[in-house]
Amino acid sequence: MFQAGALAACKAFVACAVGAAVVLAPVVVSARSTAQAGTAITLADLPAQGRATYALIHAGGPFPHDKDGAVFGNRERLLPQQRRGYWREYTVRTPGVRHRGARRIVCGGAPRTPDTCYYSGDHYASFREITP
Repeated sequence: MFQAGALAACKAFVACAVGAAVVLAPVVVSARSTAQAGTAITLADLPAQGRATYALIHAGGPFPHDKDGAVFGNRERLLPQQRRGYWREYTVRTPGVRHRGARRIVCGGAPRTPDTCYYSGDHYASFREITP
């Protein structure tokens, strides 16, 4: 059985926790919205390796990595929602790294003539739409 002081402290704690959740919930939602919106990057502002990958995408390859052109599942839900198979990922070489690195271009639409492409320099944590 609770004593009056313990019950009051418990109610105060619950009220603080609920209040914090109400206050912080919009911050979490707006952070995700910001990540989804991203900022555009021009083709000229991509790293040289990104421009080379972009040119290969539009030429239809050949691509240096087996996974280039593989379906990108958009599990992070940062790109606009599309049917499965719409998004495809391509590696952007990182100088000095022996593995694929973290940089990618993800394009949607037809492989040689994509509707849109996004650049991620941080392995899908954020995306920037590529504008010509």
